[in-house]
Amino acid sequence: MTDAPKDALGWRLKVGVVMPSTNTIVQPETDAVRVPGVTWHTGRIPITNRKISSDNFLDHVAAMRAGIETATDQVKTAGIDCLIMAVALEAFWGGVAQSRKLREGLEAHAGVPVILGSEAVADALTAVGARTIAVLTPHMPKGDVEVRGWLEESGFAVARLKGLECSSPRAIAEVPQDTIRAELRALDGEDVDALVQVGTNLAGAAVAAELEREIAKPVIQINTVSAWAALRRSGIDDKVEGRGLILERH
Repeated sequence: MTDAPKDALGWRLKVGVVMPSTNTIVQPETDAVRVPGVTWHTGRIPITNRKISSDNFLDHVAAMRAGIETATDQVKTAGIDCLIMAVALEAFWGGVAQSRKLREGLEAHAGVPVILGSEAVADALTAVGARTIAVLTPHMPKGDVEVRGWLEESGFAVARLKGLECSSPRAIAEVPQDTIRAELRALDGEDVDALVQVGTNLAGAAVAAELEREIAKPVIQINTVSAWAALRRSGIDDKVEGRGLILERH
């Protein structure tokens, strides 16, 4: 009996990555996690770049939720082995039980294991031994309530949380890296074990990798740890230099 044919480039692992159509950050930050024989394949949730406010924020969340299965249907035709659901807020919404229900539903629909950013963040924090954290998000206050609630329910003490209140989906990607760095530095303190950046369209992966060397503590960035979780849960233990301590040591 011969082995089944393997994908020429993704011969070890093909990972689907589902994201909003307005998101310009997940794809390059995920592609930067380069491991031989592993490839990343994107599906897009169609949403518009409308202005976001506290009044219509829930409508924005509903639009993303409605398109997740459509985007999953696109990418699973590539024969993926697992799927990253790269909509950060949806992964935190409604607490741990709701996010677990979301993951299980997506796994049934996609037919492969699913990684949620929220669960990847929690796994990474556990791996580095962090319990008290400070968090940076791009969200409006309603979204920040969901992020804080999920993390606290998962056993982490949130000492501080800053939401940037970005005015539209694309505005998140327009936040300068210097601003992300300054906001993370401002959140740091002796009372926290790690910093966390959520919001998959916030360009913090390179910033986090640089900053954690400067402050000598983990900076957990959602796109980086989602890629890390996809690799580790698939049995790939390769270490990746330059993309953060979680990929270099865990």
